[in-house]
Order: sequence, then structure tokens, then C-alpha cells
Amino acid sequence: MPTAREALLRSALAALAELPWSAIRMVDVASGAGVSRQTLYNEFGSKDGLARALMRREADRYLHGVERLLGERADAADRLVAVAEWTVGEARARPLLRALLTGCWGEWLPAPPPPRAATATSAVPAQRRADAGPPGSADLVALVRDRSAAALRQDPRDQSPRDPGPRDQSPRDPGPRDPGRRDRGQHDRDRDVLLYRCELAVRLALAHLIAPGAESVGPLVRTAVTAPLRAPLRAPLSAPSPRAGAR
Repeated sequence: MPTAREALLRSALAALAELPWSAIRMVDVASGAGVSRQTLYNEFGSKDGLARALMRREADRYLHGVERLLGERADAADRLVAVAEWTVGEARARPLLRALLTGCWGEWLPAPPPPRAATATSAVPAQRRADAGPPGSADLVALVRDRSAAALRQDPRDQSPRDPGPRDQSPRDPGPRDPGRRDRGQHDRDRDVLLYRCELAVRLALAHLIAPGAESVGPLVRTAVTAPLRAPLRAPLSAPSPRAGAR
């Protein structure tokens, strides 16, 4: 049986499917959850607090789903494809998650409220976490990238592609070399390539979400994360998430 807090969050999301956020009344959210309005205010503090809690819930639910998918498959490309496809499907079905991922906030949704002042700390631990502010789109991309890379690095089943990069065709230097230095350099390169591919998968999903193509996102992601790099990788992706403006 859901807690009062979870029942209130579900009630608010159900109301948001029928009405714009500005038209939703706290008394109706409480009534839909079968609790008193005072219970609602005890949990969230205000309507802005409820909005922050809704955003945190959607972000947490999404990240838990990413972790589940990463643990269900052995092949690295299969994992990244699954995360990308699930990202597109979930975001299309959940407008608040779509806004969090893309930064496209419309009038129907609550605008991301500013973090709550430290002097107004909630007595509810879950609300204190929500009051710290929702993750931005770049934050979510980075979280998915890092969790994907960590899962692929740690799993012995991982068959993630290791791009060899361009070969040095210059004559061999007969002088002494430091094998440890070469190993460290290759390790750093492998790490950067893995981060690049993990981030590329989720960014392709967001681009497909905003501007769907004729082809599903899965084959596109598979090609992108398995293709050899055409040039030395200087750094992981750093461009902002794709945006299409508020809708």
C-alpha cells in the first residue's frame, strides 16, 4: 500500500494529465490521495515544494530504470541501445520527464522552482532532498553517462568496443620507453572513449525525442557506439543537450 506521500505524488501526476499546473489546487490533490490538505502541506510545505518533489520522483524513477536495463544485458552495445530506446519511450509517455531531459518546459507543466532556502528546511527527509532542486537536463545526461560507463567497466561480461585510434606511422624511436606511461595513456584513452560512447547514446536519444526521424533510435545508437572513431578523441562530449524551445 503506498504511503501518504506517494499517494499524493500520484494524485498530483494524475491531475497534471488533465489540467495545467496553474489550475491544479492543493485541496484537489489531497482529496485525490484520500488524505487531508494538512497532510499534503506537512509533506511538501507548499505547491512549489510539491513541484520539486514531482520532478525529483520522475528523475529518480528514470535513473532506476537506466540501472535496471544496464544490469539486464551482457553486450555493451545492447545495453546502450536499450537505455536509449527506453529513454525515448518513457519521455514520450511522461511529459514531466521529457521536460527534465530536454529542458523544454511548457505552460502546462510547473516551471522548475528555485531550490528552497536552507533556512526553511523541511522536517521530511525526502522533501529535504527534493528541495535541493531538480536535476537539470545536463545533469541527467551526465548521470546516465557515468552510470552506463561504470556498469560497462565493472562487468566482466563487457564487450564494449575499444577504439584503437589512428596508428602512428612514424619510425620507431629506438630510445628508452616507459611501459607504465604507455599503459596509463591507453587507460585514459579507453576511459574517454567509453564516456564518449555512453554520452553519445543518451544524446542521440534526446535528439530523436525532439526531432523524430523515420528510423527508430535503436539502430542509430548501435551504429554510433560501435563505429570506429575517425579522429583522435580529445575530450568527451561537452555540448549542451538538444533543445527545441518550450512547447
